[in-house]
Amino acid sequence: MSMFRPFALFAVLGLGLAACAEPAADAPKDAATQATSVTEGAWSLDPAGSRLSYVSIKAGEVAEANRFDKLSGSVAADGTATLDIDLASVNTGVDIRNERMREIFFEVAGNPKAVVTAKLDPAAFAGLAVGQSITRPMKATVALKGVESPVETEVLVTRVSADRVTVVPTAPVIISTDMFELTDELGELRALAQLPSITPAVPVTFTLAFTRS
Repeated sequence: MSMFRPFALFAVLGLGLAACAEPAADAPKDAATQATSVTEGAWSLDPAGSRLSYVSIKAGEVAEANRFDKLSGSVAADGTATLDIDLASVNTGVDIRNERMREIFFEVAGNPKAVVTAKLDPAAFAGLAVGQSITRPMKATVALKGVESPVETEVLVTRVSADRVTVVPTAPVIISTDMFELTDELGELRALAQLPSITPAVPVTFTLAFTRS
C-alpha cells in the first residue's frame, strides 16, 4: 500500500521564492536586471512544468514512487504565496490504492485539497538575474484535514527567463503522519492491504515552475 504524509507539499512547499530569506548579497544591481525584477507583478504556478512526488515504504523494504497530478498556486507581488494540492489527484500507480488514499486517508469528499502558505520576502529576490540561482531557507505552513503543521527546508531558486522561475529542494523533505494526526488512517490502510508495516514517514520532492502573470 502506497502512502503519503503531506507535507508538501509542501510542498511542500517551495513556493516560487523562498520564505524568510536574507537578501542575496551577490545579486546583480545593473539597470537591465532591475527593469525586469522578479518582484514585479504576480506569478502563477505552471502545472505542466511542476511536479510533487513522494516515496512510500511498505513491509520495511519495498519502496514505491507516488505523485499528485494536479497542482495550482501563485505568488503575489506583496510576497503572499500559496500552493494548492488536489488530493483526489493522488497517483500511486494502482487504482485500488488511489481509491483507498482518496476515501480513507485523505477523505477527499470533505477535504479536497492540502494548502501550503508562506509569506515571502520580495527584496531577497529583486536582483535575481536570468540564469542565476540562489539557495535560501524556506518556512511554510501546510493545512491538511483541518490540521496545520510548519515545514522548513532549503530550496534552490533559479530564474530561467525574464518571466519564469523554478524552485527545487536541495534535499528531500521528510514528512510524517504524526504531523497531521493521520496515524489511525495509516493503520487502516495497512490492515486493508494486509501488510506488516507502512513506514509513517516519507521523503517528499518537488519541482515548481512559476510564470509571471
